[in-house]
Amino acid sequence: MSKRFVSPTGGGWRVQSGGRTTSNHRTQGAAINAARNQLRKVGGGELTIQRPKGQIRGGDTVPPKSDPFPPRG
Repeated sequence: MSKRFVSPTGGGWRVQSGGRTTSNHRTQGAAINAARNQLRKVGGGELTIQRPKGQIRGGDTVPPKSDPFPPRG
């Protein structure tokens, strides 16, 4: 399962994966949306979001874009 981390950077927000920055954004909301889209494309995963001062704000489990085995019913 993939992981993405949204954290503040000098005047913006970045999305990280495996310690590397995958994208930079002006707002936290844009970074969160980008991280969710990245996770959907790679089959889902865990998203962790930081507050501007460094504390963990929360997290989310993102499902894959299309489930190859959807539940019945």
